[in-house]
Amino acid sequence: MLRKNPKTKLEISGGNFAIVASRYNSEYVDAMLHAAREELLQAKAHVRIVRVPGAFEIPVAASRLAQSKSRRYDAIICFGVIFQGETSHAQQISDGVTHALAQIQVLHKIPVIHGVFHFEKIKHAKVRCLGKKHNRGIEAAHTALEMARVMKNL
Repeated sequence: MLRKNPKTKLEISGGNFAIVASRYNSEYVDAMLHAAREELLQAKAHVRIVRVPGAFEIPVAASRLAQSKSRRYDAIICFGVIFQGETSHAQQISDGVTHALAQIQVLHKIPVIHGVFHFEKIKHAKVRCLGKKHNRGIEAAHTALEMARVMKNL
């Protein structure tokens, strides 16, 4: 179900976050990236941005960030947009990325926020990526902040 972004900001601040974002389908990815970055900066968080060529490359960058010894991240947000074409390739990429991101967060015990979307229609991507009402970048930032708090309290 498509939910509106919350109007109030979370009462969580600070932290160290990374965002891994695909350059492919940049119009949509960049909108989520910028929305998430703004939310995190408003929460006084430090944000590192890593760009990769496409969605399939996101997990390897996220894994490297998760195992970093020099900087510990409270959460890693991953953004990519995949459009369904005439073959099963898009579904294969989407499934592989989803599986890999789940493995990374369990293996490294760090929240990995899944913002890699597989769309069949451009209109769905526009609603979820380009607008402020349902922008999944804002939602991902809120999830990252909340999960950082949850992990610190465990």
